[in-house]
Amino acid sequence: MDLLDDEALERSSVVANCRMNRERRLAGYNRELGVDVVEALRSRRRPGRAVRWLDLCCGTAYALIEVSHLLGDEAEIVGVDLVDFFAGPSRPPGLRLVTASITAWEPEEPFDLITCVHGLHYVGDRLGVITKAAAWLTDDGLFTANFDARGIILENGLPAGRRFTADLRKAGLVYDTRRRRISRRGRCAVELPYRYLGADDRAGPNYTGQPAVDSYYRWMT
Repeated sequence: MDLLDDEALERSSVVANCRMNRERRLAGYNRELGVDVVEALRSRRRPGRAVRWLDLCCGTAYALIEVSHLLGDEAEIVGVDLVDFFAGPSRPPGLRLVTASITAWEPEEPFDLITCVHGLHYVGDRLGVITKAAAWLTDDGLFTANFDARGIILENGLPAGRRFTADLRKAGLVYDTRRRRISRRGRCAVELPYRYLGADDRAGPNYTGQPAVDSYYRWMT
């Protein structure tokens, strides 16, 4: 089939119209990720430096604004989203919002917490994003995201299946099959034997009930 590259995918109506995270507040983050965001940040504070949180596909950034008000200058928070649909105009000084593709954007410093609430469903090379996020963590940092392994398709058109989830765990990632979450504690150079081929925006609804994107890969071992 004809697969979309990143530029074409980002113009897709499925990606542009995704509604999964646009208006989500902090309570929704805690529920979807199974993590108390504020407690996760407070537990990683160190004397003399602010704790750092990166949220990928942050939507309006309401949750980030809430946390920034709660923690004040104790936290530096960065939100990245493909569309400049951020709440505002007034924002806390410790919050930075970036309009960029998460497949291309790179941070300057590591983070104590990295999250992505349902955003990976609309990313082409989602394994590339996961790999980078693991490398952006501090030594005791936490990465956690909603992730549906059934959206990873091999070049023969079949789902990557159990071999793929075994490869995730072998690479040092934790995948919760029932809750469809992926996570990593501590910085790690993740190596996965898959080469990205392109994306299909005609995959239809995934487990959330919203239309999503399938990501195609070649298994390299």
